[in-house]
Amino acid sequence: MTQVTDIWDVVEPYLAAERLELDDLELNGQGRGRTLRVIVDGDEITIDRLADLSRNLSRLLDNESDLDEQYQLEVSSPGLERKLKRPAHFQKSVGREVVTKFTSEGVNKTVRGVIADAGEASFTVTAEDGAHDVGYDDVVTAKTVFKWEKAPKPGH
Repeated sequence: MTQVTDIWDVVEPYLAAERLELDDLELNGQGRGRTLRVIVDGDEITIDRLADLSRNLSRLLDNESDLDEQYQLEVSSPGLERKLKRPAHFQKSVGREVVTKFTSEGVNKTVRGVIADAGEASFTVTAEDGAHDVGYDDVVTAKTVFKWEKAPKPGH
């Protein structure tokens, strides 16, 4: 069971029982450099909770999966700037600013704007130059943009 979808089927029910969502799962590298990255989303994710999840997922994967090679397990949250890969990622990010690289009629384009809508096959980004409808299959990369807001000066 070295396929990501098989690992997903083992990890997702455990995280659901912990009231967390399996946001993404990546298996990269080979040999001693192989890494299984489990990205979880939900309320109240702390470093201590991630450490507990890592220990529990390690035991679960040792017992329930056929990962026959060594791997390093990394459990983390999506972070402030999230990679968007699956339709669910785009749907959760409606109203957020994103940078999207995609192909349109054989040409690579980059758009920065706000996700106005996200359906099953495509999403719409509203940018300064108008609305762009992008099919998920055309996406090269996409991520949310975190904006640092300047705090008002004290007393103003």
